[in-house]
Amino acid sequence: MTDIQKTMAKKPREIADRVSEFLLAGDLEGVISMFHPECRMFFPPNEPPKVGKQGARDAFAEFIKMRPTLISNVTSEVIVGDTALLQAEWRFEGPDGSVIAEGSSTEVAKQLDNGGWVYYIDCPLGPPKI
Repeated sequence: MTDIQKTMAKKPREIADRVSEFLLAGDLEGVISMFHPECRMFFPPNEPPKVGKQGARDAFAEFIKMRPTLISNVTSEVIVGDTALLQAEWRFEGPDGSVIAEGSSTEVAKQLDNGGWVYYIDCPLGPPKI
């Protein structure tokens, strides 16, 4: 089994688990690998979306230094072909166990050619208002 196969999310609901592992390891590129090249991240929701891998990198660059633990409870997973809709309750905890951030997310995930799943649309605090 290759390193990529060991770290890729084999199911949409596993993406957050991989992100958590990479955060704890301080591995920014690992975190970024869990996002589609054309992804959109709506965080904070009142700002324009962060776009692509560079947008994900910008979102996590400073945050990863804290090496937080991501605890995610997927409450809904609907898969149609290579696309999935997820909803989850999540929180980031600091090394001392304090809650850094938490919310209810909605995400769209896509399956890549290698079989792994990644975030395509990430709305950590739910979809933005129109």
